Amino acid sequence: MSGADPAVAPADEPALCRRARGLSGRTIAEVARELGRALPHAPGRAKGYVGTLVEAALGASAGNRSEPDFPALGVELKTVPMSAAGVPRESTFVCSIALDRVADAEWAESAVARKLERVLFIPVESERGVAFEARRFGAPLLWSPAPAQRARLRADWEMLADLVGRGELDRVTAHLGVALQIRPKAAHSRVVRLGPGEDGSVWTLPRGFYLRRTFTASVFATAAGGASGMGR
Repeated sequence: MSGADPAVAPADEPALCRRARGLSGRTIAEVARELGRALPHAPGRAKGYVGTLVEAALGASAGNRSEPDFPALGVELKTVPMSAAGVPRESTFVCSIALDRVADAEWAESAVARKLERVLFIPVESERGVAFEARRFGAPLLWSPAPAQRARLRADWEMLADLVGRGELDRVTAHLGVALQIRPKAAHSRVVRLGPGEDGSVWTLPRGFYLRRTFTASVFATAAGGASGMGR
């Protein structure tokens, strides 16, 4: 990595970018060893390990709070599993949904808008033939949505939040939304939360907002066609 103390949050975006570039080309095992972290015994069941590893390496400090991972910089951190062709393999989690409050918020004050205003994407190799610990980090991308992207995200959020607020949770499937979607966010089906129903509160699965894989792919494709992967 860059040699900076990962326990200290980066002072500005250039410092954060230097740390992020220091991950590029390194394996999960190398970074874990440098940070003194044990590798998971069953990687397939260690969802979230790579994200927390990168948070530690870069000095992220928000934890599970609703603010961006680097609060002083207003930068959110997202790891993205990538194919060998550089295409995201899955949707990207943005934030959990407060089902009983999401419809009362405005887009500009929403957790989704705050987290997606400035995002540091860290690609990580995700090929079945490559052992978990040998997977490498790719070149980082620091991104803010262009006006058309922001408008699309807002339109999706408003549509989805409205359905949740009206208690129409049965209509809210992962098929809705062009850039943004709602998906269940729970370890198993026995985890439930109270949410709005058409006839009052109902017990339902926790849910989260996710960026569609196709949207994230377009973000990386646009950056690859530009001058620099570390710019806007």
